[in-house]
Amino acid sequence: MARSNQGASASVNVVETQKHLLKSDVLYQYILETSVYPREPECLKELRELTANHPWSVIAIPAYEGQFLMLLLKLINAKKTIEIGVFTGYSLLCTALALPPDGKVIAIDINRESYDLGRPIIEKAGVAHRIDFRESPALPILDELIQNEEMLESFDYAFVDADKDNSVNYYKRLLRLVKIGGLICFDNTLWWGSVAEPPNAMMSEQGRSNREYIIELNKALAADKRIELSQLPIGDGLTLCRRIS
Repeated sequence: MARSNQGASASVNVVETQKHLLKSDVLYQYILETSVYPREPECLKELRELTANHPWSVIAIPAYEGQFLMLLLKLINAKKTIEIGVFTGYSLLCTALALPPDGKVIAIDINRESYDLGRPIIEKAGVAHRIDFRESPALPILDELIQNEEMLESFDYAFVDADKDNSVNYYKRLLRLVKIGGLICFDNTLWWGSVAEPPNAMMSEQGRSNREYIIELNKALAADKRIELSQLPIGDGLTLCRRIS
C-alpha cells in the first residue's frame, strides 16, 4: 500500500539529493515529493530509510529510479529476471513487487550481510518467495546458467548495479540469457557525470578507474547492433538495452 504524501519532505535526505544529475536540488525534491514518495509502498519507504543509515548508502538506487524500474517491469510483463548487485535490496524489492505472483528474480551479490539487513522488510512485504538470492561473484553464476540450455534466452529482464570492471563481461553473458525483446539495464553509466570530464579531471583513483570501465561499456553498447539503446539521466545514468537479435 502506498503511503500518503503527508510529511513527505521529511523523508528527503542528503544522499537522495545527491543521487541525480538535475541542475537543481529543489526541482529534484519536487519530483520526489510530488510523484515518488506519495506512491512509494510502505515497505520500500522502510527499506530506503534503513539503507540511508548504512555507511555505503550512496550506492543504493534512488527512489525515483526504483519507481521507474517498477513501471518498466510491468510494461514489459517481466516474469523471469536477474539482478547483479543487491546491497540492502531496495532495487531488488522494487523488482519483486513489480513481478506477477509466480515471477522470479535471481539475485546475485558477493556480500549477504548487507542483503540480510533488508531481508526482514522483504519478507514482511510478502515477496521473499520470488527471490533466489545467491551469495557469489556473478560471473560463475552466469556461466552456470549458460550451461543450462533451458536458461538460454529465457529471461525477460536483467539489472546490473555491481562492480564496474566486469560490466562488459556481464553484458556478454546476459546477451545469451535474456530473450529477444528482453531488457538489460545498467546503472551508473554516467558515473556522476564524470564520463564527460577531461582525462585529467580531479577524482579519486577508484573513481577514475570505474569511469574508464564505464566508458568502455558505453562504447561497447553504442556499437552493438544486437540491441536498441537508450541512455537516461536517471540517478547517475541508467542505460536500457533491448535485445533485438
